[in-house]
Amino acid sequence: MEHIVIIGNGISGVTAARHIRKHSSKKITIISAETDYFFSRTALMYVYMGHMAFEHTQPYENDFWKNNNIALVKGFVKTIDTEAKTLRFESGDSLKYDKLIIATGSKSNKFGWPGQDLQGVFGMYHKQDLEALEQFAPNNTICKRAVIVGGGLIGIELAEMLASRNIPVTFLVRESSFWNGVLPNGESQMINRHIKSHHIDLRLSCNLKEIKSDENGRAKSVIIEETGEEIACNVVGLTAGVTPNIAFVKSSSIETNRGVLVNRFLETNIPDVYAIGDCAEQRDPIGNRRPVEAVWYTGRMMGEIVAQTICGNRIPYNPGHWFNSAKFFDIEYQTYGWVFAKPKENHAHFHWKHEDDTKCITIEYNTLTNEFIGINTFGIRMRHEVFNTWLNEKRDVDYVIDHLSEANFDPEFYTRFEEDIKTTYKNQMQNI
Repeated sequence: MEHIVIIGNGISGVTAARHIRKHSSKKITIISAETDYFFSRTALMYVYMGHMAFEHTQPYENDFWKNNNIALVKGFVKTIDTEAKTLRFESGDSLKYDKLIIATGSKSNKFGWPGQDLQGVFGMYHKQDLEALEQFAPNNTICKRAVIVGGGLIGIELAEMLASRNIPVTFLVRESSFWNGVLPNGESQMINRHIKSHHIDLRLSCNLKEIKSDENGRAKSVIIEETGEEIACNVVGLTAGVTPNIAFVKSSSIETNRGVLVNRFLETNIPDVYAIGDCAEQRDPIGNRRPVEAVWYTGRMMGEIVAQTICGNRIPYNPGHWFNSAKFFDIEYQTYGWVFAKPKENHAHFHWKHEDDTKCITIEYNTLTNEFIGINTFGIRMRHEVFNTWLNEKRDVDYVIDHLSEANFDPEFYTRFEEDIKTTYKNQMQNI
């Protein structure tokens, strides 16, 4: 019987296993060193904040794997011998495969800062990070202050987590405005103000120089590169992005760059070896999408695609229009299509912001054709399928503005803003 081995039990690897099982009776083994069972990584913050227990993040009962004849192995893969089709573990054990799927996800970036490996210094990606956070920051008595380094989505989540336990937070962001490499200026400035309204000590244009240790090898302070200021703290959260977790692959004959290089069918340069999720890197770009995407839904899609290929229905990966969602404390964020921090050539932005400074939208469109390119929404929930249809139909920006109410996902009695948005749009267009 053909043996499919999957390294990694995140959304990509588990989706692949589930769909291979749906279509075949192949032998399936999932390997993970992080946890015994699959869990929702995006829910870790809510465990710390007390909204759920860790077991509530597991979408399947523990007997699901046995009932579906999916074997689970806990361990670290040290090397891959692609000629012998054998995995070798740090424990000294080995495992043979017929087809291999690498789905090892990401790890938090470290940039060689002095002190980055001290106790009390960690990212916020793995279950082990959550356990470290509970150990070093259970309350504001044990943790007098935390410093977060890096201003992306993981950083803002960690800030919210710590603030929920009334732990003072200093937030070091190297950019001049929060996430302004992704967000247009109006949105970025609004999020700056919102972070500060939650009593977070937001430091913009600020870089970490080093983390200093106490006599027990625990973090006691950070030094700011620009000023030399020393900030006392008990926890340092490293949230300056993530990178593919593929160190163990690099000693093999499998080609890598930032991630494991794959074609559109998620195949590596080695026959019968695949890579999926945010450890995979597309050899050829897919439109404006990044070669490596650390996004939940693309990982799930890749798992489904590779399962089809392994089960004899070889189809290419096509993620469709870009979309994503997140939360900045109380402000929900959604993006559909492409809205760049600065409009592309022959593109422009329409921006509307509500007077309460917690709701706004930005629409990017083509100034030559008026085609709708994408939308960012803050504080107003929108329907993915509506924007997906409009992007497929290449609707113009006037149509989108006129029909914006069709995309609104907020409940019936929520305040609606479409008329104000439409009036602002018409006024802006008249002044161009």
